[in-house]
Amino acid sequence: MSPDGTAESFTLRAADGYELAATRYPASGSLRARLVVAGATGVPQRFYRRFAVFAASRGVDTLTLDYRGIGGSAPHTLRGFRMDYLDWARLDLAAAVESARGDAPLWMVGHSFGGHAFGLLPNHGEVRAFYTFATGAGWHGWMPPLERARVWALWNVLGPALTGWKGYLPWSLVGMGEDLPLGVYRQWKHWCQFPHYFFDDPAFGSEVAEAFARVRTPIAAANATDDRWAPPASRDAFMAGYRNAPVTPFDIDPHHAAIGAIGHMGYFRRGAEPLWDGALTWLEGAGV
Repeated sequence: MSPDGTAESFTLRAADGYELAATRYPASGSLRARLVVAGATGVPQRFYRRFAVFAASRGVDTLTLDYRGIGGSAPHTLRGFRMDYLDWARLDLAAAVESARGDAPLWMVGHSFGGHAFGLLPNHGEVRAFYTFATGAGWHGWMPPLERARVWALWNVLGPALTGWKGYLPWSLVGMGEDLPLGVYRQWKHWCQFPHYFFDDPAFGSEVAEAFARVRTPIAAANATDDRWAPPASRDAFMAGYRNAPVTPFDIDPHHAAIGAIGHMGYFRRGAEPLWDGALTWLEGAGV
């Protein structure tokens, strides 16, 4: 709940008519800005509740959502559910931006996939400033050796076995997050074979690169040095796609930050408040 107990659950309707579960956390006191949280793959909006409450308590009206196929936006069963991975950006997140824009500067905070999504938004120009945590290229070559082996096993052993059994990726069975639609799993696996993720996919031609080249919004990209999935080198490989936007990279040393281990998910867990405060401060400075 927001500080005054008025968090509001509501339904967003994407441009194709798909209904999405969303939550608004009204700003406490004077309205500084509005903010959309662009979550990670397979991570439901409730994971970002603490951050949303924190932002709302500092005068930032905050919106979270579940992408289609995830959390409150999932169908009764994912078996047979068809969607494109990029629908989460081009349709779902775009609907959130449209809903949030209005009488104050609009900011966005991303997590992992959220940093991929921003360049695909048809309405990214509505966002004054974008701060993303843990965004990387997904290629195993950017990861530490042990993580490379784990990821290879995920894509080549565990993933095919689980999707063949269920018809979708039942990630919840192995404690990796929400279950994923089959299309999301297949596209994600495909793009992770490339050092620069979907920018290297020959099926796209120049389409994705040109979309990212249109972005002019100030961007900050923060990655923890103990993030095995998206270390700073992986971030730099991906963020190069925002070639016409001012991108500020931040490397977070968990020991110097005095917040303990971060990994790929700790950016939004209890104790990460110093990271949130830094992100909001940067957004206010960049998004005036």
